[in-house]
Amino acid sequence: MENNFNNSEEEFELQKMANKKVLKLKAFYSHAFVYSIGMIIFILKEYAGLPLNFLPFKYINCFVMIIWTTVFLVSAVDLFASFKIFGEEWEERKVKSILEKKEKTQKWE
Repeated sequence: MENNFNNSEEEFELQKMANKKVLKLKAFYSHAFVYSIGMIIFILKEYAGLPLNFLPFKYINCFVMIIWTTVFLVSAVDLFASFKIFGEEWEERKVKSILEKKEKTQKWE
């Protein structure tokens, strides 16, 4: 009975971690979409010479794009390189160790 309970608890924790990954991926892809639109507007404004000087577009300049590109690249490295460095095996070991610690602190005897 205890093994079944531990397995369901581990599955719940793994499900929670998978949900967090999916949310991070969704946020990254949304950010990538908005970034690509911003990059297109920047290129059209700076290199094609389109007069996009009304309110939201007049603040897109080289400095803003450098900062935005840096933030975008850092978020991409954080999301995709963390999968390479901290793979699924590491995550499973970490979840098991957290569950073991929780089990040791909650003795029902």
